[in-house]
Amino acid sequence: MSAILVVNSGSSSFKYQLIEIETEQVLASGLVERIGEDVGHTKHTTTEGSWESEDPIADHTAGFAAMLAAFGDHGPSLDEHPLIAVGHRVVHGGKRFHEATIVTDLVKINIEDLSELAPLHNPANLAGIDAAQKAFPSVPQVAVFDTAFHQTLPPAAYTYAIDASLAERQRIRRYGFHGTSHKYVSGAAAEYLGKDVSSLRMIVLHLGNGASVCAVDGGRSVETSMGMTPLEGLVMGTRSGDLDPAVLFHLNRKTGMGFAELDELLNRRSGLLGLSGKGDMRDVQKAAAAGDPAAELALEVYLHRIRGYVGSYYAQLRHLDAVVFTAGVGENNPLVRARSLAGLEELGITVDAELNEAPGSEARTISPASSRVKVLVVPTNEELEIARQSFAAVSA
Repeated sequence: MSAILVVNSGSSSFKYQLIEIETEQVLASGLVERIGEDVGHTKHTTTEGSWESEDPIADHTAGFAAMLAAFGDHGPSLDEHPLIAVGHRVVHGGKRFHEATIVTDLVKINIEDLSELAPLHNPANLAGIDAAQKAFPSVPQVAVFDTAFHQTLPPAAYTYAIDASLAERQRIRRYGFHGTSHKYVSGAAAEYLGKDVSSLRMIVLHLGNGASVCAVDGGRSVETSMGMTPLEGLVMGTRSGDLDPAVLFHLNRKTGMGFAELDELLNRRSGLLGLSGKGDMRDVQKAAAAGDPAAELALEVYLHRIRGYVGSYYAQLRHLDAVVFTAGVGENNPLVRARSLAGLEELGITVDAELNEAPGSEARTISPASSRVKVLVVPTNEELEIARQSFAAVSA
């Protein structure tokens, strides 16, 4: 039966899943990491078990060879599950790519050109594409862009109020990210509710180490919290989210901090980590429960920001059918879910304490039957969404 290989490539690692397209079953998954170091690490998992190995992995091409060796040694057979496509997560598609796209030389040039907007991600994504083309020269490669779902944003939502000609020349605008997750989750939420996504207005809260909000109207992204980069918006594990830009001018004048130091500050030493010394929400909550005032403040700032975005996007949508939590924190943290929506009962948003605390791994409702707005927890599955979009691209 035909399958799609989904690849998420970073600068020194890549994750993969082999998905049988008709049943959407995950046949195998794995991780190749520490690429370029003295000793690399490969982990390959199937329904039969999990295997690990350590060998030097010089580059992504060698990483794909290690992955193919794992398939050969432990299965499943790629001859029995022939690939119809390799689907790649690509972080930034700018305003050029509105949907999953079969990779050509021109597409690769565009991905490379857009690297100035995502210097930590697009080059690594491109390295994965290059390696996959060498490993599977006759299989179509498909780029699935994190930004594509947000290309339906109206101009009022994606335009920054700066000099228009300068913004156009330098490609400064809101692009939004986590689009693959927001698309999958909004569709899955509609399916769970037994309604067509085109009839629903919802707010999707993707809360992980990186976090973003998306207002979805009829299956289309109409507002999102991340901006030109993934730095804007919610408080995250190590990222500041929204910040008065004049703070950077002030720090430069008063401390002499340069661009590299400011970038490091806002992306890697801010957010929950900057406020509490702990970048993981579980550690922050544990410290707050033990009476740590810095951790409690970090938690309150995090929740305050979410609540503000929910209210803002409710106003933009003008009607709301559902608030949907997803990703690591959103799916697994009842305290964050309850406290981030606390006090919104007059807006028709209520969380049922018992339903919220009940564990679960499937889509579920955590609002009482009387709540005008449904509050849901819907697990995300970006790999499956990439597989679906890749299949659609090669079938078109």
